[in-house]
Amino acid sequence: MGIKKFTDIEPTRFDSDAVKGVAGRVLIGKADGAENFCMRLFELSKDGFSPRHTHDWEHEIFIYSGQGAVFRNGDWIPLEPGCAVFITGNEEHQMKNTGDKPFRFICIIPAGPPEL
Repeated sequence: MGIKKFTDIEPTRFDSDAVKGVAGRVLIGKADGAENFCMRLFELSKDGFSPRHTHDWEHEIFIYSGQGAVFRNGDWIPLEPGCAVFITGNEEHQMKNTGDKPFRFICIIPAGPPEL
């Protein structure tokens, strides 16, 4: 069993035309011996957004702090702390920060795809 603080994990930062102000951390993954899932924490800065994309695997998202929205089925749906989002395989989706503070969420994916 491993226990760590997310603030002790160096984030991987993403910034381009397709993604803005995103920092990702693998909380639990292959390096921890996790064989079935990968747990990640993403932080989107003010006006930050993930790329709009699809992939074969499902994933689950839990909103930890801040205000944001998820794009799915052609609409932006507001999110706040305590919301849980299920993204099916091959579903187009995107996350964005709609508030003034960092928007943080936990994202769980199956083992196999790239962890970040």
